[in-house]
Amino acid sequence: MRILIILIFLVSNSYANEAKEIKNLIINKELKKYDSVTLIDDKGKLINISEYKGNLILLNFWATWCAPCKEEMPSLDKLQIHKKMNNLRIFPVNVGRDNLEKSLNFYNELRIKNLKVFFDTDITLAKKFGLRGIPTSILLNKDGLEFARIIGSIDYEDIKFIDWLSNYN
Repeated sequence: MRILIILIFLVSNSYANEAKEIKNLIINKELKKYDSVTLIDDKGKLINISEYKGNLILLNFWATWCAPCKEEMPSLDKLQIHKKMNNLRIFPVNVGRDNLEKSLNFYNELRIKNLKVFFDTDITLAKKFGLRGIPTSILLNKDGLEFARIIGSIDYEDIKFIDWLSNYN
């Protein structure tokens, strides 16, 4: 029994230490619950994130005028199709009040092929999540609870990040 407890401690500590090496990642000490997380898709349809319960969710808040957003978006696009992330659903949410055409031009310019465009036109979600800047990504577990967030840009192709995130997938 003692060995099991020590093993659990060592494994959980190794995940915590590994996560410290990931730039801009903040792991919540307590899970956060949000009521009614909705956004608008590229067809104008209201999407409720609760429809994706059972999936790992990454909400990425961005805008076309944001240089760090532009830098990280291609790696986010590749993360959506990464073989270790088969249960991950990414929702890139434009909070820059850009229209669909401008958003799609942004995607085309960066050769984004695996992500759809979503909107938070009146920045309701940005306020709900208490965003202080963009890009910011919110990570929700399979129960829809926020367990971590990324403040600022990161390389979503970083193997340390992918290995860490795959533990939640």
